Amino acid sequence: MDKSFQLEILTPRRQLFSGPVTSLVAPGALGYLGVLANHAPLVTTLVPGRVTFREPAGGPRTLECGGSGLLEVYRNTATLLMEEAIGQTN
Repeated sequence: MDKSFQLEILTPRRQLFSGPVTSLVAPGALGYLGVLANHAPLVTTLVPGRVTFREPAGGPRTLECGGSGLLEVYRNTATLLMEEAIGQTN
């Protein structure tokens, strides 16, 4: 079983997701970046693009980051702060 970490996805209006995941891929300013459990601490800007994550017992889920934002990874928690999300997680 893959190790998991906590993911929080937030916009100014609402919380889109909160729960354990095994992987995250997000559109950073210098290109897409991947996050797994026990990732080193990180803060980076986000640009519009596709965010993909995988829950421990499920397939990949995606949403579109429709504006700029921030990604913080610290102590096995990743927090995505986005201006807006286009569509919903599926």
